[in-house]
Amino acid sequence: MATKIRLQRGGRKSYAFYSIVIADARAPRDGRFTEKIGTYNPNTNPATVDLNFDRALYWVEVGAQPTDTVRNILSREGVYLMKHLKGGVKKGAFDEAAAQKKFDAWMADKQKGLEKVAADEKKAKIDAAKKALEAEKQVNEAIAKKVAEKKAAAAAAEAEATVEAEAPATEEAPAEA
Repeated sequence: MATKIRLQRGGRKSYAFYSIVIADARAPRDGRFTEKIGTYNPNTNPATVDLNFDRALYWVEVGAQPTDTVRNILSREGVYLMKHLKGGVKKGAFDEAAAQKKFDAWMADKQKGLEKVAADEKKAKIDAAKKALEAEKQVNEAIAKKVAEKKAAAAAAEAEATVEAEAPATEEAPAEA
């Protein structure tokens, strides 16, 4: 029996959510499967993967063939690195403790990279918000300037009208005297 590690689609329309399953190669995509080893949610940023690492490693070691997407997921999660390191232990290149140490160092480096990406995204959002606030302040200042100019023009027109109304009254008074 040819065994595949593949994605099984779930979720609603336009919001896919996948289960990572072990299935017979002849079974349909959303059909019968042998074992569910994790989930994959591509809708989040970054994509969320919940994987049973030990079972995934077991199935890769016994020869289950993953699809391209699942191979990328397993590679990012470190399953293929651990398989490679276990092969080195079997050949006698290094012992189990050294293999685990290398894997832990890789995981720590990966975590650092993910944290850096998250921090950069957060900083970019803050910078974008600051730029938007500055642009809004400039727009508000321009509007306030226009309103002040209109008020000044209206006040000048009102003062001019008041002066004109008082001027004919003063001109008429000396004429009567």
